[in-house]
Amino acid sequence: MLHYVLLALLPVAFAAPAANPVVVPHPMITARATLTDRTPTRVQERDIISSIEGLGSYLGSVLGSFPSYVASGVPNFFQDFPTGTAVQSSLGISSSDLAATPTQVLNIPNYANWTDQGWNLRFRGNVFKQPNISESKLNELANIFLVGTSIEALPPAEQTQARNLTAEIFVVQQADEKVLMNIEPAASQGSDGTSSGSNTAITPRGGTQNITLAGVTTAEGDFDQFLPLANVSGPGGYLLAGNATNTLQRLNVYANGTLTGNATSYLVPPTGLTIISDIDDILRVTRIYQPADGLLNSFAKAFTPWMNMPDIYANWSQSIPNFHFHYLTTTPEQVTRNYMDFIYKTYPGGSFDTRPLNFSDVSATLSIRKFLLEKIFQTYPERKFILVADTSNSDVMKDYPAMATEFPGQVQCIFLRNTSATDSGDKFPYDTSGFKGLNNQTYMFFKVPDDLKGLDIVNGQCVNTTIKQNVTFSTQGLPFGLSKKSAAGRVESSWNAVLLTGLVMVFGLAFGVL
Repeated sequence: MLHYVLLALLPVAFAAPAANPVVVPHPMITARATLTDRTPTRVQERDIISSIEGLGSYLGSVLGSFPSYVASGVPNFFQDFPTGTAVQSSLGISSSDLAATPTQVLNIPNYANWTDQGWNLRFRGNVFKQPNISESKLNELANIFLVGTSIEALPPAEQTQARNLTAEIFVVQQADEKVLMNIEPAASQGSDGTSSGSNTAITPRGGTQNITLAGVTTAEGDFDQFLPLANVSGPGGYLLAGNATNTLQRLNVYANGTLTGNATSYLVPPTGLTIISDIDDILRVTRIYQPADGLLNSFAKAFTPWMNMPDIYANWSQSIPNFHFHYLTTTPEQVTRNYMDFIYKTYPGGSFDTRPLNFSDVSATLSIRKFLLEKIFQTYPERKFILVADTSNSDVMKDYPAMATEFPGQVQCIFLRNTSATDSGDKFPYDTSGFKGLNNQTYMFFKVPDDLKGLDIVNGQCVNTTIKQNVTFSTQGLPFGLSKKSAAGRVESSWNAVLLTGLVMVFGLAFGVL
């Protein structure tokens, strides 16, 4: 993966007017990358990339450590959060003070599937306590995550958000807790111009009940399980059977004993259409590929929709019957409240998935998206899926086409925003080799939300023929408009030697070592 980082730095190096000191990332945020590219390569393919790889040891000493999420392409700023007793000891919180702190529940909106035994609802979340941390300590902790600035330099509103998010990170997860949920029909969710979130979802006429989750929370305070719902009658009737309706039904799910554990979940019929949507840089402006901007946009600034993407989703919600929205982010649980709040104020209501605490490092994060995708695909073997994300996620670029192969006939469309073509700040290549062999009418790389307008996705129209596609099934987004495949065929070895020498000089001058 180092060669991706080196190539991404080329435009910066060439544009550098003078040497600047290297800012070493704080060790609590990132560590030196240890991942390697697991994609097999052929030894005889010696191209521009393999030539530049020889600079690895030299540049490693020049640049120092770089964010591991950058090296892997994983959209993840927050790694290695302290958890449980580590938070308690680092903040100097006594056991008696913690015992006096109220227990809270992060309750993640979820989905239910229909079986021969009736509806089975997924319960997913985390039990924790939030210590009372002074403002000065929160400021100190928040500055760990702010690159190139400090909380004191931010406007008041951004200071408040940074402190709130910091407080959400430094919580003490509660293991071995029993969880009781109260369930009742939900009148609404979401804000897509309707009162129901997903336009055709309805409020069931029954279903009020209490459910005690099986077992206790994990060592990290997590719970994640499917449990059957009793078809309890209400004033107007019962829950509609999944084999007798195509309509989505909404239920409010409340964690007993706390005011923080509220969520709205969906009863999703066996057949129909589900959209699985990433969030960062497709539904909101994050700029993950620019670490300083990405941290500020995630940590302090108010979440901002990406262009008119809310209009696209609102139109789908209002025009496609029984369209199930599912939002999937690999952001850790502790910082997903802002994500959920943003989604339900800006996009259609729907279920949600995030990274649990037992997936805590970069290598685990590389597999969590696939794990969560497979879970929902396996839960609904007869439903079809629309997959939406952007090219800055290396896991997306592997996992989305893999789902089409692993679950034949279930992936209706794949839509990927080409971030390197729409944001000059994205210098990192992306790999389209996973799409080789797929029907090219089932996926589209697009630049702006309007490229998605007018597509009949219900009937499988996934390609806007006015949008040029340039898929080489190789590494793309390299400097000078090259792809890995084209570079191998067109770049002469003598030119490689010249380029290599030039790069050494450029990097040496740019970073003050020559």
